[in-house]
Amino acid sequence: MPIRFRVDITRSAERDIEGIYNYIAADSPTRAIEFISKLERHISTLEQFPLRSPLIPENEILGTQYRHLIHGHYRTIFRISEKTIYVLRIIHGARLLDSSMFEI
Repeated sequence: MPIRFRVDITRSAERDIEGIYNYIAADSPTRAIEFISKLERHISTLEQFPLRSPLIPENEILGTQYRHLIHGHYRTIFRISEKTIYVLRIIHGARLLDSSMFEI
C-alpha cells in the first residue's frame, strides 16, 4: 500500500484559488465552480503520488526543492516535508516565480 501524505494548503494558495475563481466567474460562474472543483481534485492526488510531479526549474535560482503539478494553465507549487505536502502557491503558468511570492 502506498504511503499517504497529508496535503496542507497555505493561506497564499487559498487566496490564489479565490482569485482564479473570481477571474473565471467574471465570465461564467458555472465554469469557475467546475474548474476549481477539478483543480482541488487534482491537488488531492498528491496524497498518494507527490513525487510524480517534477521539480520546478526555478529551484536553482530560489535554492529550494519545490515541485509543481500542472492543471490547465495553472501551476500548483508545493514542497514535501516528511509526510506532509505544503501547497504554497497556485499561479498561472505564464507568471514568473520569485521568492517574494512565498510566505515566510
